Amino acid sequence: MPTISMFYGIIVSMFFEIKEKHHLPHIHVRYQGSSASISIEDGVLLAGDLPTRQMRMAQVWVDLHREELLADWELAKEGVEPFRIDPLK
Repeated sequence: MPTISMFYGIIVSMFFEIKEKHHLPHIHVRYQGSSASISIEDGVLLAGDLPTRQMRMAQVWVDLHREELLADWELAKEGVEPFRIDPLK
């Protein structure tokens, strides 16, 4: 699972060898010992947990980069490695 962005200790990844129908478009986020799956479409927590501050930063980042994330999701569905996306600044 390649890393597509990193900021403030938060690592954002996306699977890209999806050969069968997958769930909603989402990203995987890790911060220290916590991990979560977050919906690209609306920033909702799908699974796992993150500290409140890091969750909010990840959601803001998703809001700012939704178009790029959806483009990466389409690549991932075809088994193509997604592009890196600018970090939250």
